[in-house]
Amino acid sequence: MKAKIALITGGYTGEAEVSFKSSAFVNSQLDHDKYDVYLITISKDAWFYTDKDGRQYPILRESFTLPLNGETISFDLAFIMVHGVPGEDGRLQSYFDLLDIPYTSCDALTSALTMNKGYTKAILSDIPELYLAKSVLLFESQRAEAISTVESNLSLPYFVKPNAGGSSIGMTKVKESAQLQEAIDKAFDAENTGKQVIVEEFVTGREFSEGIFRNAKGELVVLPATEVRTTREFFDFEAKYIPGLTEEITPADLTTEQQERAARILKEIYVRLNCKGMVRVDFFLENGTDKFYFIEINTIPGQTAQSFIPQQVRAFGMKEGDFYGELIESALLSAK
Repeated sequence: MKAKIALITGGYTGEAEVSFKSSAFVNSQLDHDKYDVYLITISKDAWFYTDKDGRQYPILRESFTLPLNGETISFDLAFIMVHGVPGEDGRLQSYFDLLDIPYTSCDALTSALTMNKGYTKAILSDIPELYLAKSVLLFESQRAEAISTVESNLSLPYFVKPNAGGSSIGMTKVKESAQLQEAIDKAFDAENTGKQVIVEEFVTGREFSEGIFRNAKGELVVLPATEVRTTREFFDFEAKYIPGLTEEITPADLTTEQQERAARILKEIYVRLNCKGMVRVDFFLENGTDKFYFIEINTIPGQTAQSFIPQQVRAFGMKEGDFYGELIESALLSAK
């Protein structure tokens, strides 16, 4: 009997638009001869399954089951493709834990932790060969004195960004003090980002993004890195999603030593944060020093055909459908 997979999309934030694209691609690549896949949309207003004819059927949230054609469908696994809230911050994971339904992503604690950039950096602070940009974490209660806190602890230029959230929403590169207040307000006021702001000293270097996952054999597999070159000031929302603003080179032009060092660090990050499934780590190699500077970790990385992970899977010599199958089988095995 085929495993019943709930492929979950949508979400409660502006990142839902990306989630729909990611889930559509995953659905197109999965082996439907092996899995019964049900595309399920979640929003603040409704949770529902959409069939191939566009008809919608509500999900029973108390049990995460689907009444359909006179029967009630229970799912063997949730394939979470919800970027942002509630798919990436631990809420969905906690819900599925309560219902004893396995899922493909990191667990609730890791998901919640890694949505908080400042807390994540604290956990990773003593990993060998890993460097962290000097930073300050600002809470809403400290908003009035934010300017003085930043300027007394950090040197220009700064990166100002919400401490939670994704897709570079609410981020600003600040080159002079006069820009700082506007940047801090923008980050604090970004929707669904937790009313916390992290400000980091800017690191100048080559920017990379690299995936890592645990396969069905339990092995950690590091994918080839992607180098990101953008015509923007930094890799912001527009650079990520507007064609032509960014050049992405996969596999990246890295020396053998750089590749091996990156793999060591990524594996340590994965283990230290107790990750599961696939994650993506963004990092700089600093100009002049070649030091590996951690930027952030993404526990539900984008999965459109052009996204980093599918690019890297192809460069690794693997088909996307086989990759997603590995994630499903690994999650099912770990749940036994």
